[in-house]
Amino acid sequence: MTVEVLGQASLCNAILLPLFNNRVSAGFPSPAQDYVEKTLDLNELCVRHPAATFFVKVSGDSMQNAGIYDSDILVVDRALEAKHGDIVVAALSNEFTVKELCLKPTIRLLPHNPKYQAIEITSDNELEIFGVVTNVVRKIRRP
Repeated sequence: MTVEVLGQASLCNAILLPLFNNRVSAGFPSPAQDYVEKTLDLNELCVRHPAATFFVKVSGDSMQNAGIYDSDILVVDRALEAKHGDIVVAALSNEFTVKELCLKPTIRLLPHNPKYQAIEITSDNELEIFGVVTNVVRKIRRP
């Protein structure tokens, strides 16, 4: 799975959209209530550190079981310290990838698709963490 850097987040042009109080049922339909609880700015929701946040477009299927699919846009925060279990954007020997960071018992990058093997980090490959994935933006695709 590869990533393509899209740009850095900016909060200067906030667009406030209505956020409805009721949740939408994904099971049995429930009656809707017609009032807005507040407004919501997606920048505020998805971006904690604007100066350290960037977006990348995903290519590939190695993270599909983590809910990350080909053509998704990832929100990546460089200000967060990557911890065991985080989904990260990393460069491995100068090639970008998105994987789960595993620090125990050894350092590995884990795919979330059984078709792919974990990548063991050794002295033979250089690993650089570019940031922690905090959100996924996806278009709903029609068949």
